[in-house]
Amino acid sequence: MPYSSTALVRERAPFLLQRELQDRLDTLARRHHVPGAQLVLDTGSEVLALHTGAADATTGAPLTADTAVPLGSLTKPYTAALVMLLADDGDLDPDDPAADYLPELRKLPEVTIRQLLSHTGGLPTGPDSDTAGRTTPAHYLASVCTARDVLFPPGTDFSYSNAGYVAAGRLVEAVTGMPWHEAVRTLLLEPLGTVPAVLGIPAPARPVAAGHAVNTATGRVRAVRQNLAPLEAPAGALLASAVDLAALGRALAGRSEVLPKAVALEMRRPQPAARPGVLADGWGLGPALFRQDGRLWCGHDGNAQGTSCHLRVEPDSGVVVAFTGNAGAATALWRDLAEELARVAGVRVPAAIAPVALRGPVALLSLPECAGDYVNGGIRYRVALEPDGSPTLSVDGDLPIPLLCYPDLSCDLVDPDTGRPEPGGRFHRDPATGVIDRVQISGRTARRTGPA
Repeated sequence: MPYSSTALVRERAPFLLQRELQDRLDTLARRHHVPGAQLVLDTGSEVLALHTGAADATTGAPLTADTAVPLGSLTKPYTAALVMLLADDGDLDPDDPAADYLPELRKLPEVTIRQLLSHTGGLPTGPDSDTAGRTTPAHYLASVCTARDVLFPPGTDFSYSNAGYVAAGRLVEAVTGMPWHEAVRTLLLEPLGTVPAVLGIPAPARPVAAGHAVNTATGRVRAVRQNLAPLEAPAGALLASAVDLAALGRALAGRSEVLPKAVALEMRRPQPAARPGVLADGWGLGPALFRQDGRLWCGHDGNAQGTSCHLRVEPDSGVVVAFTGNAGAATALWRDLAEELARVAGVRVPAAIAPVALRGPVALLSLPECAGDYVNGGIRYRVALEPDGSPTLSVDGDLPIPLLCYPDLSCDLVDPDTGRPEPGGRFHRDPATGVIDRVQISGRTARRTGPA
């Protein structure tokens, strides 16, 4: 149903709304053992900014409105915006082959810049950060961007890929002649009014938060170290506050001169074949796309080591919601906070895709043909059948997790601790042969390599 959050905020005095939201943020942070968090609600006419707790549980340093939190994958919309600004200047075309600028992609000459930004190029996710830290960007890309490793024909499906954004960052460097961190500072962060903070760059001129892990048995919280490889910076190295994320959100909504309206509109446009499954309802050129009450939102989620950050933008109304939290448990805090925003402020934010089992009555499907081995770069997935015929999933040899499979080939994961269904993904059947040849789990697609 249509809503006007601006009218709702005006109906209630902003300071009363701010006080109630502050109370909910404080309470939820304690409940979820999150040391510090920040929330910004921008309705287009009113801006409410709240923060709570500590930036570092070890030192007790407070989290302030200016505290920068490691964004993880929420760095990717910034890198995509850089590429699209270069396209707006005529320096490149999104439909150019990426190999025209990056010789390390010459083995995949059909992959376009558009496909890099929308995760539809068929690229694997790339090696882990420890492995990436021991190589060069050119070797990293040349080793994973091969015909042998491609997951599907470019432009035909979706697989979330850090490697695609390492390539996008390299593209920025090739076109501008600047290191990625200099390009993002000069072309985007400073114009947005954001004081730059990048993992691995010494002494940012602002307070920064540590990530934290929570011992679920004791509730104790400890700080954790970030380990992103320098070459992965375009995919996950920025630190920012929720205030900073809201500035990016206003630009994506077309409410800022930093991104021309045509650029923001093109970034939000749903891309062909971008079927991200449990990550979102669609994908643009950088932002994820979400549908809520008949409206299209855009944004992104990001997790670094012990952090959880989220951005949601509803361009038609101009509403922007930004959140940063410095613990992995902040993901659950964000989802609870989204419910409070609907109740308290009348803003229904699409926080996450629900598991299939919670969307309504649906039949389970016995799917023995899904059993087999699947691969995405260096990640190995194995779907096996229990003696009773029920499927399980293991990743890189970890303990198997029960799967719930449905007639449309979607699936949920079953949390082994709680027994609750969690968003899983989908299997893919080759239309020519009818054989299940891929599985997408948490937005990453793996191609089948053989039967179990």
